[in-house]
Amino acid sequence: MRAEGIDTVRRILCVFPRYTSSFGTFEYAYPLTDGVEAFMPPQGLLLIAAYLPANWPVRFVDENIRAATAEDFQWAEAVFVSGMHIQRQQMNDICRRAHAFDLPVAIGGPSVSACPDYYPSFDYLHVGELGDATDELIATLARDCSRPSQQIVFKTADRVAMTEFPIPAYELADVKRYFLGSIQYSSGCPYQCEFCDIPGLYGRNPRLKTPQQIVAELDKLLECGVSGSVYFVDDNFIGNRKAALELLPHLIEWQKKTGYVIRFACEATLNIAKRPEILEKMREAFFFTIFCGIETPDPDALKAMHKDHNMMVPILEGVRTINNYGIEVVSGIIMGLDTDKPETGEALLAFVEESKIPLLTINLLEALPKTPLWDRLARDNRLVDDDARDSNVDFLLPYEQVVESWRMCMERAFEPEKLYRRFQYQVDFTYPNRLKVPVTPEQKTWANIRRGLIMLRNIFWKVGVLSDYRRVFWKFALPRLRHGDIEGLISVATISHHLIMFARAACTGRQNASNYSMRLREASVPAE
Repeated sequence: MRAEGIDTVRRILCVFPRYTSSFGTFEYAYPLTDGVEAFMPPQGLLLIAAYLPANWPVRFVDENIRAATAEDFQWAEAVFVSGMHIQRQQMNDICRRAHAFDLPVAIGGPSVSACPDYYPSFDYLHVGELGDATDELIATLARDCSRPSQQIVFKTADRVAMTEFPIPAYELADVKRYFLGSIQYSSGCPYQCEFCDIPGLYGRNPRLKTPQQIVAELDKLLECGVSGSVYFVDDNFIGNRKAALELLPHLIEWQKKTGYVIRFACEATLNIAKRPEILEKMREAFFFTIFCGIETPDPDALKAMHKDHNMMVPILEGVRTINNYGIEVVSGIIMGLDTDKPETGEALLAFVEESKIPLLTINLLEALPKTPLWDRLARDNRLVDDDARDSNVDFLLPYEQVVESWRMCMERAFEPEKLYRRFQYQVDFTYPNRLKVPVTPEQKTWANIRRGLIMLRNIFWKVGVLSDYRRVFWKFALPRLRHGDIEGLISVATISHHLIMFARAACTGRQNASNYSMRLREASVPAE
């Protein structure tokens, strides 16, 4: 589906803002790859680009790969921007640069939808999802592409059904330069975790694309050069369990048809461990990783944050169950909760060792607008507006004590020996449970072989020779080489290198203690 009935032609420049360095963007892994420069293609802007009238020329620039140039702005008649709170400063900077060319600038996406007041300089605010507000914005630009005298806000009242979404314009992005491919199946989540803004932004009743749409998008991603893994960016892959079960057979057939060249990953609540019928089909569909927001092993804390569904099965049992289907668990962990105690850091490290989860995103609590947490802390006067802090929460424990505990956990959890030991557990007990597939002609292409050789060269030199943890690396790598597990070696080495290097930077105060923190690591770019 596209916007229709527009005769006027407009040239639209879509610019995705650069990310502030964070744990979850894996930038320390990029030098080990064959040219990766960014994390995932941005679904929102590419969806909007595909929805624009077919006769409107569209240019897409991801500033994580290259900055928009003067020539880009001179070419354009209007600029579209989208992003998250952590990209707020960069979005303001794009607006300032576009205004230097007297271009109207529209902003949409999760940040402006939650906090329109963050963006006073933009000409048009698109608040909400794809829908009637999008049509109004397009019609306005079709009539007059000059800058309005004052800011205009369009709010979506009637959303486009996800069954009518166009395929995102993946062809505009250089897909091969991304760490992961991305795809969206659903929007919304039925749970109401206190810290999460998803229900407030997208609703509690998950809306869905059809399996046929997902297969068509995967075909498009493959055509555009995606390789390695594709991440389902849904807030909760099993938000609608019946729909997930209906989708999975289509993914299984797609994998058989295309030769299993793509591995899948997703986000899901830990209670997926109670659904063996889903996990078995995910195994058959070649899902290798599930991100679970475990948040904390403390039952009292889970109850306080309204995440009781994490206690439907004992956490360690749930992790083991998922591992039994060949799926590695990635965990989100939050520190700085009201239930935290001085010994919480040590308890968390004990959980890390017992769970054998290699990759944990350990964040300080950050209150996001449009969440029950934000509302509660605002009532209690516990929101802190200070860009020099790692969190906007006034913790019950002393701030410096919480930050120091976080740094201690980062340092010890991602010591090379401990991290590789947890990955070795996955090699011994999780990966053998994965679906055994034959080596297909699609996997043996020269492009795949060349990619693997380049990554091995980079890993052997940058990690195996130059790094100070090279002995730990070779202890893991040599058995992998003897077993011919090149793919497993590459995957573990690239992820581990990022985790180790990021943790070291975090422990010396050179990284934010929250993926959501807007603490400035660079010069602030104010609104005009």
